[in-house]
Amino acid sequence: MELRELVVIEIEVRPVVDLGGGRRFVPFDGGTFEGRGRLSATAGAVLAGGVDWQTVRPDGVLEIDAHYALASDAGETIELRSRGIRKAEESVSARIANGESVDPGEYYFRTHVRLSTPAPRLRWLNDLLAVSAGERTRDRVRIDVHEVL
Repeated sequence: MELRELVVIEIEVRPVVDLGGGRRFVPFDGGTFEGRGRLSATAGAVLAGGVDWQTVRPDGVLEIDAHYALASDAGETIELRSRGIRKAEESVSARIANGESVDPGEYYFRTHVRLSTPAPRLRWLNDLLAVSAGERTRDRVRIDVHEVL
């Protein structure tokens, strides 16, 4: 199995909304994306309204279930679903929450990604699986998505 760069997504996020019992969500305010590899001719915006639903397990690991949409500069829409985990020492999570700069090598943030679009030029996205490595700051998430070949 091989991986090929597909897209880099920069998501602007609002503060975490804690629902209690280990359930919480992070609303998305927007952002940008830039295609790589087969998607290199495509760039655009992360649409406001996406959400990352999270479950905080007793061991502190976050189970992630993000659902949001992208709009290319050409007006094409791409729905994105990303599920995975973020694992960090408690002190590292606190530093991220406090807005400190934290090297993404200090924690594990990985998801599997599915993309869906009605756009004829991008319909091939409907038939692939992708994986991502993420980076979290207080008000931003960066997702480097790679196509699984």
